[in-house]
Amino acid sequence: MEYKEMYERMLSEYRQVFEKLDQTAMREFIDEVKRHDRIFLIGVGREGMATRAFAMRLMHMGKEIHWIWDDTTPSIGEGDMLIATLGDGSIGHINYICERAKEAGALIYVVTGSPSGSTARRVADKVFFVPAAVYRGTDDVVPSFQPMGNLFEQCLLIVFDMIVMTIVDETPGLTFEKMSGRHRNVE
Repeated sequence: MEYKEMYERMLSEYRQVFEKLDQTAMREFIDEVKRHDRIFLIGVGREGMATRAFAMRLMHMGKEIHWIWDDTTPSIGEGDMLIATLGDGSIGHINYICERAKEAGALIYVVTGSPSGSTARRVADKVFFVPAAVYRGTDDVVPSFQPMGNLFEQCLLIVFDMIVMTIVDETPGLTFEKMSGRHRNVE
């Protein structure tokens, strides 16, 4: 496949995902993120990388952010939020983390391309569905010519960036310049 044909097909897929994405569900997710000052995040593989990028931007906003598997991550509890990205909605060790966090009293928010997955159905308090083809997913999503979960992973990064930009736009006194002041300075 030629370069131009490839990127045009990819852009077409993105457009379909963003047009199919439920704006009310995105708004609910944004409102929960805004409501919580202490947020824990978890994800694996490429979707985990998109989630870590989101965690970084939330930290730049001034939120207390913890990545579940970091050695310095404190205990989770009442009033905390856990954002778990599970492309297919059923990743065993993430399900286990969600169950423990729920037992501790945290709000469990699953971001997925397959809301019929067991963690999304049985453990999550809330689900944010990104309707993009995902590896081993079974739900009605935008199909992709790309391998495995590429479309979900790419759209996840973009959706998370749009969420950050929305929160900054809606938060008085929060600017990208203020966020850059929290950027790591020991590189």
